[in-house]
Amino acid sequence: MDDNRPGPPSGLRELKKARTRQNISDTAIELFLKRGFDQVPVAEIAAAAEVSKPTLFRYFPAKEDLALHRFADHEGEFARVVRDRAADRAPLTALHLHCAAGLDARDPISGLNDTPEVLAYLRLLYSAPSLGARLAEYTVRDQEALAEALREASSAAPDDLLPRLAAAQIISVHRVLALANWRKLADGRAADEVYPEAAAELELAFGLLGQGLAARFG
Repeated sequence: MDDNRPGPPSGLRELKKARTRQNISDTAIELFLKRGFDQVPVAEIAAAAEVSKPTLFRYFPAKEDLALHRFADHEGEFARVVRDRAADRAPLTALHLHCAAGLDARDPISGLNDTPEVLAYLRLLYSAPSLGARLAEYTVRDQEALAEALREASSAAPDDLLPRLAAAQIISVHRVLALANWRKLADGRAADEVYPEAAAELELAFGLLGQGLAARFG
């Protein structure tokens, strides 16, 4: 046997890794939803996903990351919106329109999605303190990324605190609105019924943000 044979192309390796990562996360979330986050040991998840514990931890450094993998696609999203906006569009306007589009599309990240799977997942997320703490770490990274994008957009000096203050306010507003939307759905209301309220609250929130931030980012 030739030990120097080339391995699979890098694209195939990355595809296999992505599928393995997705399988582990999906398996974990299925178990979490059935029995609760704290009741499912990592060893059981690894066995159900047919991987070893060391392999699992190579993909997910902490148990909480198994549940939060679905947020990975959204990490840094607000920073990307600011950087990818049209040249004649203000950062705050771009973010406002992006959040409004999320409500229109019933994006789960907006909290306004009443499919049973999404409601169950968000209930899991908000019911486990350790998941909330880990999610806060994601939020901090999002906030830092947005602050840097706002700094670039306004040509602010490296020591200018305003981009960081603005990012903190914007990220916090989004989190509060999403949680408020989910709570209404968790009480049994339909997303279509809640939508007009959610849209009005989004307008109110960005109106308040605009009053304080318009001079630099509006």
